[in-house]
Amino acid sequence: MQRVEMNFNRAAAAMPAPAWFGVSAIFHNLGPAFAVLLFPAVGVMGVAWLRIASAALVFAPITRPWRFLAQGSWSERAWVCALGLCLGVMNCAFYLALDRLPISLVSAIEFVGTMAVALYGMRTRRNLLALALTLTGVLILIDVRWSSDPTGLWWAALNGAMFVGYILIGHRCARMGPARGIERLGAAMLIALVLVTPIGLAAALKSAQQPALLIAGAGVGICSSVVPYICDQVAMARLSRASFAILLALLPVFATIIGAVVLAQIPSARDLIGIALVVTGIASHQERNQQTEGNGENA
Repeated sequence: MQRVEMNFNRAAAAMPAPAWFGVSAIFHNLGPAFAVLLFPAVGVMGVAWLRIASAALVFAPITRPWRFLAQGSWSERAWVCALGLCLGVMNCAFYLALDRLPISLVSAIEFVGTMAVALYGMRTRRNLLALALTLTGVLILIDVRWSSDPTGLWWAALNGAMFVGYILIGHRCARMGPARGIERLGAAMLIALVLVTPIGLAAALKSAQQPALLIAGAGVGICSSVVPYICDQVAMARLSRASFAILLALLPVFATIIGAVVLAQIPSARDLIGIALVVTGIASHQERNQQTEGNGENA
């Protein structure tokens, strides 16, 4: 098992951390497209359950979560339970917000928390300037429109708070190495499934007689919770929390690109300016060395 772990970590290191995040960003934007199509047929909570259940099913034979939950230390199990709580609440809150608000507004509220993480970790004027450029570009891209729906805003705020928790706890798991981080991710996904089953299973059963809906639900899980979360663990293992948070600004960029390629939604001049600012900001950001990072953010 240790040899498999070493080989996986070596293979993960063969590709730059930002490239792993790029793969995550692509699939992160494909997932909601599947999910929104399923809302009328399965319901919001049904889609959330299908997403988490399919992800847990994929992770189970690879990570064997029952083994970690039985043998891990109390401290590690507590962190994994916290991560599972974040994943379960975050996924449900995201879909509940998406059902009532424009995705641009949900993304904007989510982005506030991630930029707070990035700002907390900044230590140089260069990185603060990079953050300012990135933030400006994202605000141009998402074209925020406030809503009069307080319930939707509440779910969006809860999703944003849980996403910050995912970054902080997920980063802690990843620091043990990508392989062990993914092992803990699999256990956390099983915990998330247990948490959402009482509120989502009944709605998800509507898809039991329609294989196409089950396949679509599995697609949501793989696109939204398997591929991107694995890529995140690999990237988090080699990036500081602040650096990972600022890379999240690429999500609206990839959304614009996918919209142009898949949906023929050609970006406007405003969109291109936003993309240019985000790319410039991220390119200007300078990652701290591992020694400095170990003395600070890993505490």
